[in-house]
Amino acid sequence: MKYFIASDIHGYPEYCRKILDAYDREQADRLVLLGDLLYFGPRNPLGSTYDPKGVIALLNERKNDLLCVRGNCDSDVDQMVLDFPIMADYAVLSLGKRLVYCTHGHVWNPSHLPSLKEGDILLTGHTHVVACEDLPEGILYLNPGSPTYPKQNTHRGYMILTEEQVLFKDLDGNTVIEKQL
Repeated sequence: MKYFIASDIHGYPEYCRKILDAYDREQADRLVLLGDLLYFGPRNPLGSTYDPKGVIALLNERKNDLLCVRGNCDSDVDQMVLDFPIMADYAVLSLGKRLVYCTHGHVWNPSHLPSLKEGDILLTGHTHVVACEDLPEGILYLNPGSPTYPKQNTHRGYMILTEEQVLFKDLDGNTVIEKQL
């Protein structure tokens, strides 16, 4: 199985479109979105291209490709306009012998781990910072960053996850980080 993973679009159709174009290029089996699809709260100023309705239209067209979890900025009102479920706090994927625990990251994160076994993967968004690190508990922590608001000088991009490897790519499809699993 080839998973395409992104997070934190925050209502910007231009970046949502770039993610969807990359998903098509990558020919992944499933698009996993780790929350914060339409809004981003009062802490950040709105950019001139902010358009949650544009993101709604783009994502609803792809509803059968999506597996999503709820971010801290996602709400019941958002679910009313989306044609696919977004309100689960987490999802669990099977990746060979590994369990992949997908969550936004505002509750479960490297500082507050869910129940996982050595060798499992914790996959979050939320921080907008790309991460690929082995935690002391023997768990691999992955975060694709954000295509819209990357932080700490990380790239705008997404992640590809297979049983054999994880690839972090920029929006043009260039590999930035590669890790064999």
